[in-house]
Amino acid sequence: MNELLTTIEIDVPFPKPPEVLSEEQKHLHVANIKQLLVQHNAVLIAHYYTDPEIQALAEETGGFVGDSLEMAKFGAKHPADTIIIAGVKFMGETAKILSPEKRILMPTLEATCSLDLGCPIEPFSAFCDQHPDREVVVYANTSAAVKARADWVVTSSIAVDVLEHLAEQGKKIIWGPDKHLGRYIQQKTGADMLLWQGACIVHDEFKYQGLQNAIKMYPKAAVLVHPESPEKVVALADFVGSTSQLIKAANELPHKQMIVATDKGIFYKMQQKAPDKELIIAPTAGEGATCRSCAHCPWMKMNALQVLSEVFDGDDKEIFVDPHLAEKAMIPLQKMVNFASDIQASVNSNI
Repeated sequence: MNELLTTIEIDVPFPKPPEVLSEEQKHLHVANIKQLLVQHNAVLIAHYYTDPEIQALAEETGGFVGDSLEMAKFGAKHPADTIIIAGVKFMGETAKILSPEKRILMPTLEATCSLDLGCPIEPFSAFCDQHPDREVVVYANTSAAVKARADWVVTSSIAVDVLEHLAEQGKKIIWGPDKHLGRYIQQKTGADMLLWQGACIVHDEFKYQGLQNAIKMYPKAAVLVHPESPEKVVALADFVGSTSQLIKAANELPHKQMIVATDKGIFYKMQQKAPDKELIIAPTAGEGATCRSCAHCPWMKMNALQVLSEVFDGDDKEIFVDPHLAEKAMIPLQKMVNFASDIQASVNSNI
């Protein structure tokens, strides 16, 4: 079974891109941020999709660059009193859930996500209530409230494994919010899934025709695709995987050129791991069309140096999650963490 709910319309204007800084301005902001991190015993943690200078700054200051769950886990283990999350709001919420005793700050709380916006808790919870016989599995790209309503939370790197496990147990599934990732998982596992119809504005814009043209232009290139992309785009891929899996594939595949269908912020880390490879962003607009995101999340881009430099100013940068809600959301998150640990232990025992 593979049903789709009516799309939730997202009526939120894209944020304006931050002002372009001169090299001198960048240098001054970086110096200021480094000083503030030491002064406040804080650590900077950045997502793969933020701009390169943000990722570089996180690495230079002893912080971390990774996907949303890796970010939260790193922050929970780090001795810093304050965690600064450069990403989007649900990532800050996840960090707070895993580190309730720490102060979680973000450059701006207005940085959101189309998947989060497209899955409001009220209609999603009502949809789940209509199907009480189904296990609720949600993507990490959701609010704390949606996570608290779920039985499982998964990232794209572990989603197929979890759903395969549930399918083997005969479980029927409600999946939310990304329809493309849900369809991909359903095809890989054969699980009985009802799909919420959300989509990432970045991945949803990769086009089949445009990618076909790129493949003709670079016939020796490997095509790397994130499973949040449309089904026809995924079908053209040489490798499909999460952000961390795509970075690993770029390094391990023998091809010298890579056409990449995910947010181009990933190029910073991907080029680090595969310095000898040529990286080409997959097209995001069809013939004569225009793109909205142009392969870079407009909300991720809000994490600019000049905004990060002001993260300790004012009282509107801190993430709070209701303790009762956080306690409920921690249950499906911990299930995923335990499941991932079990998989790793199984792999290690077979080496």
